[in-house]
Amino acid sequence: MAADIEAVVLVHGLFMRGAIMLPLALQLELAGYETHLFSYPTRAKSPAENAVALRRFIHNIATWRMHVVAHSLGGLVLRHAAAQGLSGRFGRAVTLGTPHRASATARLLARFPAGRQLLNRSLERGLLGDDLPPWPRPLSLGSVAGMLPVGLGRLLPGLPQPNDGTVAVEETRLEGMTDHIVMPVSHTGLLLRPAVAAQVASFLRHGHFQHDAAVKW
Repeated sequence: MAADIEAVVLVHGLFMRGAIMLPLALQLELAGYETHLFSYPTRAKSPAENAVALRRFIHNIATWRMHVVAHSLGGLVLRHAAAQGLSGRFGRAVTLGTPHRASATARLLARFPAGRQLLNRSLERGLLGDDLPPWPRPLSLGSVAGMLPVGLGRLLPGLPQPNDGTVAVEETRLEGMTDHIVMPVSHTGLLLRPAVAAQVASFLRHGHFQHDAAVKW
């Protein structure tokens, strides 16, 4: 890679694989970043265990500056990786629809044996909000929330409003984060909408979102 190009690692969410991040990766490449897709077993290992693999993945990429963009559960994997220690090359991080304050959807599903089996080890120091590490304040973190309620959460009672259909806006806030923005997109739409990619690129480049930007939806 060129010496002046910054790299971005993209981390997917629950039930997914790295390929789900391709639309966002292509948008970030158009913005001038080199992208790398990180895949991990979302149910078979805990977020803390997957964080070890994420740190190894980041370490093996040759770049002068590394950013991470993580969707949903991937943001909790990133939190564990940050707590375990990231390289001095680490730049900024953005989480998309990550339930930093525990997931009401996961809590409801976990009340039932079938739900606990479905979510499996993603619940361990993960979606239930138990024993999640704080965000290290020296690191710059931007959190993006969606507020278009399309998804699993519509079928489950008790998900706070507003929400993206899976994660409530209030769940995406985290002490120590640098910036936070709410956008009119669904949980999956966070990965697909060019306007979201533009906000991600803004945070990676400048350390803040474009709150006053005229955005075409």
